[in-house]
Amino acid sequence: MTHEDRPAEPLLSRREVVTFLDATGMAWLMAGSLTPKQAVAGTLGPSCVVRPEQTEGPYFVDERLNRSDIRSDPTDGRVKSGTPLALTLLVSRLNAGGCQPLPGAQVDIWHCDAQGVYSDVQDPEFNTIGQKFLRGYQITDARGEARFVTVYPGWYPGRTVHMHFKIRTALVARRSFEFTSQLYFDDGLTDRVHAAPPYAAKGPRTARNQHDWFFRRGGDQLMLAPTSAADGYAASFAIGLQLP
Repeated sequence: MTHEDRPAEPLLSRREVVTFLDATGMAWLMAGSLTPKQAVAGTLGPSCVVRPEQTEGPYFVDERLNRSDIRSDPTDGRVKSGTPLALTLLVSRLNAGGCQPLPGAQVDIWHCDAQGVYSDVQDPEFNTIGQKFLRGYQITDARGEARFVTVYPGWYPGRTVHMHFKIRTALVARRSFEFTSQLYFDDGLTDRVHAAPPYAAKGPRTARNQHDWFFRRGGDQLMLAPTSAADGYAASFAIGLQLP
């Protein structure tokens, strides 16, 4: 059994149908620096994409860590080693007229370290209770952007390389909205990153994208397209939400 063989919720719902509102698609999902600023939600123009929702897995912890750089453990200041990755999530609201940037939404991201370990959880293979590395949230700005600096994820048995994210809106008129999914990487890029320290010490991974049960259910619509930046990579990902 892998870390995520226990889905926290049904994998598919009505929100998960990938809907293209315009044949032009989303070919621009990338940025070029460790503090990505080039891609802004306004670039979406009159269309956006409703992305598939996927399970949060068993290791979401609502740490309430408001920070952009999630590489360190705030309990002791140690920084997780790995290839730097700057990630910008571009969040929009889908309405009849197209897409508008969604400010004020809370965006959490969390993922494993270079050795496949999550923080602040207990697992048959590790116990990291009390540690808080590679977790954090940001509030989307007026352009719908939430920016993070982290490291390229490692791997663990049964799963392809991935990251988790959750988007939550504030309570308005006694209603709030939550969307949870995962992000994936091209296998070729992962092979190159994982051939170097500190990833190489773990050895070759045992699952690639097409071997992953979750990836096969919409993962091709959740792919990051990182570009080289400084000593690592940078990527942006746009998502349109159908809010109530």
